[in-house]
Amino acid sequence: MFETLKSNLEKKGYAVSVFATGDEAVEYLVGAITETTVAFGGSKTLDELGLYERLAVKNDVRWHWRVPEGSNARAVLKSARDASVYLASANALAETGEIVNIDGNGNRVAETCFGHERVYFVVGRNKIVPTFADALDRARNVAAPLNARRLAPSAPNFDVAKICRVTTVFEAAPLMAKYEVVLVDQELGF
Repeated sequence: MFETLKSNLEKKGYAVSVFATGDEAVEYLVGAITETTVAFGGSKTLDELGLYERLAVKNDVRWHWRVPEGSNARAVLKSARDASVYLASANALAETGEIVNIDGNGNRVAETCFGHERVYFVVGRNKIVPTFADALDRARNVAAPLNARRLAPSAPNFDVAKICRVTTVFEAAPLMAKYEVVLVDQELGF
């Protein structure tokens, strides 16, 4: 599964690393990201991997899901803009190499587009689909409803449109930063 995807992503300008498990991917990232500023996009994948705690040992890590005492989520989101490294996942990744994300505030998708020296997309196998059309479908009809339920578990009909406000499609790695896709042969996040 990963051979074709890896080749397609590399043709589009991404560095690509492939790992059998999330633990292997975490060890790789902890070794690759040290003594710098790191920001996280909202991500169940990153949360499940425990990356915040591991990277915080040797880095200044900013994540609006982990607000320091005396601060607030908005301040943390603003400080994320200045980080050297940004980590996120994807709502979907097409085997043809397109990365699709949908966001409610736009912070996660904006931060992956510009401003950081390095950007990592950490993606589990459950988010990989054959085509770009499938990736859009997965982002809108699989990831978005699961995120909506996570954000409002007691609401019977949480409006998915509230979290589907900004969609990005990476056709290729943007210029002026190093982009890496970390593929994990394990189901992670939504």
